[in-house]
Amino acid sequence: MKHLLALFLLCIGALPLWAAELVMVEQNGCHWCAQWNAEISHIYPKTEEGQSAPLRRVDLRDLPDDLEFTSPPVFTPTFVLVEDGRELGRIEGYAGDEFFWFLLARLLDENAIAKEPKF
Repeated sequence: MKHLLALFLLCIGALPLWAAELVMVEQNGCHWCAQWNAEISHIYPKTEEGQSAPLRRVDLRDLPDDLEFTSPPVFTPTFVLVEDGRELGRIEGYAGDEFFWFLLARLLDENAIAKEPKF
């Protein structure tokens, strides 16, 4: 029994201490979504921000039931920072890579989302 408890605690300790996601609300034919994909999507998972808030993509016309938005997204792309399925804040639109990184850093900081996972 001690070994099972020790194994359980070891496994719990290996889990990151966040439950944040960056939800990208997009739709087919969205020019700004395509621009974000070309400029950011390939590097996002490799960044500290991407490690702290992994990207999840959802379609504007088929929003999942497990997400609780403060208001329905209207524009694409809309980047919604969620924790445990609840919206913490959002970035509406995409105006280029520098502005995106600036707004994302501010959103993560405002919501005390660590830029590196704590193990």
